[in-house]
Amino acid sequence: MNLIVAVFAAIGLTAGQACAQTPGPPARQSAPAGAAQAKPAFDGGRAYEHLRQIVSFGPRPAGSPALERTRRYIIEQLAAAGITATEQAFDAQTPIGRIRMVNVIATIPGTRKERIILSGHYDTKLFNEFRFVGANDGGSSAAFLLEMARVVKARRNTFTVELLFIDGEEATRSVWEGTDHTYGSRYYVEAARKAGTLATLKAMVLVDMIGDRSLRIRRESGSTPWLTDTIWAAAQRTGHGAVFVNESLDVEGDHREFLAAGVPAVDIIDLEYPAWHQPNDTLDAVSARSLEIVGAVLAEAWGQIEARLAR
Repeated sequence: MNLIVAVFAAIGLTAGQACAQTPGPPARQSAPAGAAQAKPAFDGGRAYEHLRQIVSFGPRPAGSPALERTRRYIIEQLAAAGITATEQAFDAQTPIGRIRMVNVIATIPGTRKERIILSGHYDTKLFNEFRFVGANDGGSSAAFLLEMARVVKARRNTFTVELLFIDGEEATRSVWEGTDHTYGSRYYVEAARKAGTLATLKAMVLVDMIGDRSLRIRRESGSTPWLTDTIWAAAQRTGHGAVFVNESLDVEGDHREFLAAGVPAVDIIDLEYPAWHQPNDTLDAVSARSLEIVGAVLAEAWGQIEARLAR
């Protein structure tokens, strides 16, 4: 992760603290013949199972064999959901040398060709001092996107939805400075600008570190206000106002590359996470329930985001 934040607020008890890890996806049950099929809700158990698989690959810094295995897993899971993914490969010049990086882009067509991006990074920060598997920082966003893909695929979308799994979000050095970060999002925006497709990109929603058991998400101050307001209102409607709190923080992340290009963007992130960039950012530090809360809020907000953009 990335992050310019001065002070961490004291952590209060939230719904995420009270929730233990949930088991993997429950067995599917057949609906009675002739019954209407309800659209699927975001399933935290399914998301957690994706997270378990991703963490099992080990540390996943950009250019590593483990990240390649993660990428293959992401593409296979998307294909199983009936979603075709493409790889956007590029060579990034970093302080530790040239690294081959690959964004994964999956498209779910809507009734309109204009796009809304739902994104998160899937790499982990490189540490030589300890083994860092990044369950929350890198893992939670990738797992979340895989489960959200299933939910979005099953609904009727006004706008085309682009799921963007971003590589190279993390700095290669210990300090987040200069351009040693957000390689994948910067390349994506530059490529879109050259291709002339930025005009069809109407909004970008970024998730990052959203699996913390003690989930407490503050408003990122640089994000587009109307997008932030729409998501926080959805949190109130779904009963998760204690998780999406009305406090602010400043974060530099992948969304900033889109904002600089004139695209409305919002970063959904919980920085009140003691295991951030620590060896104990492992499965026992995250919660299926926290993933499900964010999924429920975004699923609720999506229609309002589309309606705003359609106007």
